[in-house]
Amino acid sequence: MLTNSRRTFLGALVGSAALAGCGVFDSEPDPPPAPDAFQPLLDEALALAVSYDRVIAAQPALAARLTPLAEDHRAHAADLSRLIGVAVVSAAPSASAPSGNTDTTATLRKAEQAAQKTAVAACKAAPADRAMLAGSIAACRATHAEALR
Repeated sequence: MLTNSRRTFLGALVGSAALAGCGVFDSEPDPPPAPDAFQPLLDEALALAVSYDRVIAAQPALAARLTPLAEDHRAHAADLSRLIGVAVVSAAPSASAPSGNTDTTATLRKAEQAAQKTAVAACKAAPADRAMLAGSIAACRATHAEALR
């Protein structure tokens, strides 16, 4: 017959083994959560805004035409960052173009067309509560591509 101290010891041993199996004593951290499905839209919005800034810096005569388009992308980035809960690194206009700049309005148009396809795909795959934002971004990007003709 087991004494109380042996029962207590065995109970503690069984309990410890059960907790160890549940991961309580694991030293490995949990894997990071998967990125939000709208993260590519946010990344593209920021990249497009920066591309517009480079063209504007290289060709200041286009500022009046291109600044509103860049601002649309900054607004999209702000909306997307709020939706998915991530902080956005400053998307403010840059003051200068990097050396070796090759961006042109034709390059911007191609980037808008590619980004519009991403937004359409995101709209189709999104749940109803997110589809409206993705659709609005897709429409805006298509409009920008046409404005850059």
